[in-house]
Amino acid sequence: MTKISVSIKRVYEPIDDKDGYRILIDRLWPRGIKKETAGLDAWMKELAPSTSLRKWFNHDPEKWAAFGEAYQEELKHQKEAIKQLLDAIKKHKIVTLLYGAKDEKHNQALVLQKYLQSQLK
Repeated sequence: MTKISVSIKRVYEPIDDKDGYRILIDRLWPRGIKKETAGLDAWMKELAPSTSLRKWFNHDPEKWAAFGEAYQEELKHQKEAIKQLLDAIKKHKIVTLLYGAKDEKHNQALVLQKYLQSQLK
């Protein structure tokens, strides 16, 4: 069986051959990044948290647990987008989810990665 890898990293980090298939999962385009040099294979903005949830969370660590629960609930309603992402993961085997947030411990990519791991089991 071929191993599937879904990693996450900030879109501002250098592109690496080990990234595999690179997917931006932010609703808004990251500041200071040119589309021509982002090295993206896909932009799945529909997988990002809703605007209202993103604004409410505002990367406040005290809201992290509640944000994670609310975002996972939103993901359950994004069936087609999740299916597209799972298909991409199964096809490419090595996928990196890219996000723009500065906080590497409290961001939507961590929640989405955990959600995907439960879906891939």
